[in-house]
Amino acid sequence: MTDDRGDAAGPFGGRTAWARSLRTPLREFMRTETGGAVFLLAATLAALAWANADASSYERLWGTQASVRFGGADITQDLRDWVNGGLMTVFFFVVGLEARREFDMGELRDRRRLALPLAAGIGGMIVPVAIYLAVNAGQPTAHGWGIAMSTDTAFALGVLTLVGRGFPGRLRAYLLTATVVDDVVALAVIGIFYSENVHPRMLLTALGIFAVIVLIRAAGIRQFAVYVLLGVVTWAALESSGVEPVVIGLAMGLLTYAHPAARTDLERATEVFRLFREQPTPEYARSAQTGVAAAISPNERLQLLIHPWTSYVIVPLFALANAGVAISGGFLGRAFTSPVTLGILVGYVVGKPIGILGCSYLVTRLSRGRLNPPVGWAAVGGGGTIAGIGFTVALLIATLTFTGPRLEEAKIGILSAALCATVVTWVVVRATRLLPPTTRLRALLGTAESIIDLAAPVDPDRDHIRGPARAPVTVVEYGDFECPYCGQAEPVIRELLAGHGDVRYVWRHLPLTDVHPQAQLAAQASEAAAEQGAFWEMHDLLLDRQDALEPRDLVRYATELGLDVDRFRADIRAGLGADRVAEDVDSADLSDVSGTPTFFVNGRRHLGAYDITDLTAAVRNAKKLTAIRP
Repeated sequence: MTDDRGDAAGPFGGRTAWARSLRTPLREFMRTETGGAVFLLAATLAALAWANADASSYERLWGTQASVRFGGADITQDLRDWVNGGLMTVFFFVVGLEARREFDMGELRDRRRLALPLAAGIGGMIVPVAIYLAVNAGQPTAHGWGIAMSTDTAFALGVLTLVGRGFPGRLRAYLLTATVVDDVVALAVIGIFYSENVHPRMLLTALGIFAVIVLIRAAGIRQFAVYVLLGVVTWAALESSGVEPVVIGLAMGLLTYAHPAARTDLERATEVFRLFREQPTPEYARSAQTGVAAAISPNERLQLLIHPWTSYVIVPLFALANAGVAISGGFLGRAFTSPVTLGILVGYVVGKPIGILGCSYLVTRLSRGRLNPPVGWAAVGGGGTIAGIGFTVALLIATLTFTGPRLEEAKIGILSAALCATVVTWVVVRATRLLPPTTRLRALLGTAESIIDLAAPVDPDRDHIRGPARAPVTVVEYGDFECPYCGQAEPVIRELLAGHGDVRYVWRHLPLTDVHPQAQLAAQASEAAAEQGAFWEMHDLLLDRQDALEPRDLVRYATELGLDVDRFRADIRAGLGADRVAEDVDSADLSDVSGTPTFFVNGRRHLGAYDITDLTAAVRNAKKLTAIRP
């Protein structure tokens, strides 16, 4: 079933490539984080400018008291506390969503891989804390050890995009996984060590309400309003108990499961929408809306809804409320001799990379190479240095720990650490570029095996293959002959094969019969053509003429290709190929493929755009990994 077309550049020339962006959870998260980093930086600079222009008005505004009353109960706080304890609960809810997504759909879905980012995240916290405690040993300021702990994911990923060009994209995913662990532990630390005057009765009340949330979640209740109401009540109970209430945001985020859209759910959504199309009544409109929403996991729906608000509004507002500090020559002189500032600065800039790089290396050695980072050691080092940007949680803990001059010193330490971490990361990037090409590739990409998303490996004796049988890179597409996106992707694949003679391409069937009524028959027609050695010729015709896939059209194509038409008709009538198509559909389900086209490059799901640029980049990266791995 192999069609060796790797050297046939001519027939593929002059075709128009197709560009279509594919939205995926990680891709959307990166866009929001890096874009939000710009807003965060702008808010930080605005806070500094405001505090230095008129410090009294800055403090007067954020010190304004505001109350919320319900019956005889009320909660009164200043605006800064409402931002830090109220709005930031929403931020940590998103952190919980991200952590749960990593466990359900990300790198941590392979539980064997949990040890490495867990160790990196914890090591990246323990070492900075140890440095801070050493610098502040024997002083009351030692209580601020939690400030030097947590990386600001948004800021770090945003800056990494600017200064880390050349580092592999998977570094961002690895860093995200480690900092999720970082954030979870930091929130536990806040709840345990930075809560004062705890009232047991209210704390037990909060725990009881949260237990109800867990029970209704287990019962499958999906009404968002119910969770919002119970979450707000739990938050109020925690606030009254003296425990930092932001922890409820993290806890509820961790309860919100994530999963890829199942093909059966998509088919059900199609059916309810078809009913609405036939009878556009309010009842069917509601059913269609509910059916479409149910096909997407609650985790993804909530991230799409809330994450932009946290990145572009809540976190920048938090920075505006907390980052303001009046700077003068005398103050800087005192700050940079203060153990608070030095402990935070050295903890982040030196401790973070040592902790992340050292613990990653330790786990790799103890596992005897069975656990390796998904990137090379230079990239892990760069991730460690950029993790020295601790902002959001660091400022939050600083406001919980210190007041007056000590708080100002802590803010200077946090801001200085962010600046120094950026510079050090830029130096690591520049130094890595000076390495010899082969050494540089190994230092950036590493030798760890990737998670294989393709459940059914390519079988040369069964699969339809175009290109060299022993090519180092294999691109698998699950496609539908009636899918317009598959039709538009076909020229891209031709151009890709024309430009890379060492790539093989595999087509697998996934007819979406609920939306493409002719797709199943077209797939069987291609298998009938394959019986006469003309699969690829029929494949090309079907994708080129997607608007004409009726039975008579299929027979006409068989005639054009010079096939035995009587045999072709008989095979179609006998259902030849139906079992083969069903096997492909089953393998698609095992790989969580629910739409077309879906691509895999060397077994790894391709999550980028389908244009020639993105697919070529994925192929080149796969070649590099193949070249440096034994």
